[in-house]
Amino acid sequence: MKEMLKIAEKKSDQAELFSFEEKTNTIKFENSKLKDIATKIQSGISLRLQKNGRMRFAYTKNLYDREEFLRNALDSLAGGVEASFDFPLTKKSSVLSTYDSSIESVSTDDIVEECKRINDILSYKIKGQVDIYAALNVSELNIQNSSGSDLKEKFSDYSLDFNILYPGSSSGIGRALTGKKFEKADDNYLDFTVDIYNQSLKEVKIKKGRMRVLFLPETMYVLIWRLLRAANGKSIYNKESPISGKVGEEIFDPKLTVYDDPLNDKMPDARSFDDEGVSCQHFKLVEDGVLKSFYYDLYYAEKMGVKSTGHGFKSSVWGGETVSMKPVPALDHLYIKCGDKNLNELLSLMDRGIIIAGALGAHSGNIPNGDFSIGVDPGLYVENGEIVGHVKDAMVSGNIYETMKNVIAIEDTYHPAYMGTFPAILFDDVSLTV
Repeated sequence: MKEMLKIAEKKSDQAELFSFEEKTNTIKFENSKLKDIATKIQSGISLRLQKNGRMRFAYTKNLYDREEFLRNALDSLAGGVEASFDFPLTKKSSVLSTYDSSIESVSTDDIVEECKRINDILSYKIKGQVDIYAALNVSELNIQNSSGSDLKEKFSDYSLDFNILYPGSSSGIGRALTGKKFEKADDNYLDFTVDIYNQSLKEVKIKKGRMRVLFLPETMYVLIWRLLRAANGKSIYNKESPISGKVGEEIFDPKLTVYDDPLNDKMPDARSFDDEGVSCQHFKLVEDGVLKSFYYDLYYAEKMGVKSTGHGFKSSVWGGETVSMKPVPALDHLYIKCGDKNLNELLSLMDRGIIIAGALGAHSGNIPNGDFSIGVDPGLYVENGEIVGHVKDAMVSGNIYETMKNVIAIEDTYHPAYMGTFPAILFDDVSLTV
């Protein structure tokens, strides 16, 4: 990479090279049977060049010809986007524990045996179909630029998800586990899902109305998605955000604090720098219900006349079917601050309500405006603090700037989930239709 960067520097005003390598082993059990074992190894390198106020990109998964790769980037400069920001000079200021070497000694057989163990425990305690997915990942990234940054990091990640389906249904109850090393799932992790599933096994019919709704960590992304869209520097620049100009104002209930903490290396994939080489930080998005800031990558920070907040990431799309050569503003290490109630205490606060354990159609509604309308899949019906069954064909709808102003209580425990690490949150006066 150093030689390629030297060549790129001679032919441009600024240059940046980003490389990424990863190996992932995945194991899938379906209906208590081993269905698939797969190993995926992939790598790629992207180049950003800036010349005469224009920036363009090149990307390849197979670097056979360095000169051609560089030539493709230079040839595309005429059609590049306007960009006048500087690539940062960053020295690693935070030494994070992102890699556990013990993961290298974990075999596929070890993970298969763990999945079998979990399946046997669950199958003994419940009647539904058990599906399990486990993944072991080791990755490395390197960022070098013409300003002098030379940043490297190695990561390890083990994750496990399981789902218990209701009889004759594709709907079920699940939970995730994640860490930097392979560890067996403890009883609490399994018992939560078993207890909730058995209590909700009966299908029930309910009446529509406004009621208390408990979003489990697994479904908090429905609400968080809308907030992230609104607070994204791109949305601010494009004047698409309903909270533009509201920094310092209360937008949510004072019980809610939402923050990004890439420096928390107790969790996997901690980062001391983003995918542009900008130093990461503990970043408060909402504190005690008050909007504190918006988040930016280098491009949109320059457009808005502010500094990057260290949130330029390719990780949301890197490794997928379509790889982005261009970083975008992203909060990849998001948390909601815990409260002081355990799950049973939250249930005791529900005289009549729904637990959202799964969601359909999270993309529905006007996301930039904060609107949501989801099918509950499943929804668990609660009466007098007790789960009495699960419901089908019900929908919950609202707007986050109304719903998230009506927080009754927040769970006292963090759980890894899609889009972040969250507790369960109980909201009041949410509309449910059947």
